[in-house]
Amino acid sequence: MIKKYILIILCAIPFWASAQVGEHRNQFAIGLHGGLNLNTVSFVPNVNQKMFQGMEGGLMVRYTCEKYFKTICSIQMEFNYSQLGWDEDIIDGNNNPVPATNGDGNERYKRTINYFQIPILAHLAWGKEKKGVNLFFEAGPALGIYLNDEIDTNFTPTTINEELRNAKTDSELCEKEIQNKFDYGIAAGGGVELHIKSIGRLQLSGRYYYGLGNLFYDSKRDYFSRSNHQTITIRAAYLFDL
Repeated sequence: MIKKYILIILCAIPFWASAQVGEHRNQFAIGLHGGLNLNTVSFVPNVNQKMFQGMEGGLMVRYTCEKYFKTICSIQMEFNYSQLGWDEDIIDGNNNPVPATNGDGNERYKRTINYFQIPILAHLAWGKEKKGVNLFFEAGPALGIYLNDEIDTNFTPTTINEELRNAKTDSELCEKEIQNKFDYGIAAGGGVELHIKSIGRLQLSGRYYYGLGNLFYDSKRDYFSRSNHQTITIRAAYLFDL
């Protein structure tokens, strides 16, 4: 059902762009952006985590198609490199770090998953179109293609300190391959944009992404019934009008 809704949104965007009912616009802008991802993976059964931090950046293209009353309506498409993943908080029953059995400090496990992401967003802005500031809101589907992943850990399935841990899921995770190579979800956020005619458009924004797909298989026979991304992104962008 969720996949059906995403397909409807994707199909509706071009129609919305062509169904002009306000003041027509025909303006393209292109630019670059970069920022910081703050990510967790929602596991069931639960896995204790700290906030994972990764890079995000890429190319963005925006088409402004109409101004409806005071709302500037655009479609925005991005081609992004994005680092997601999780950073485990490995503790015992007293909330103390669990020491590694090999003597290498405390146990640690961090998984970095690199994606090529393509968000397709409705971009609505209020304020100055030219030479000034506007506030904007954007939302839409985002698709992700798995590129590769990296593991930073100091234990293996056979050297986990099971006696002290208050969670037993790492034996399932520590060498488990990412099984679903295609990610999809919904992104929404907002920010502020400053247009300076001689320079271009400077933008600061925040965005939340909720993954609808799971990293691992989720049938009744599989260990995890849920393993989806939840991401907050803080970013800056520079665009110029074509």
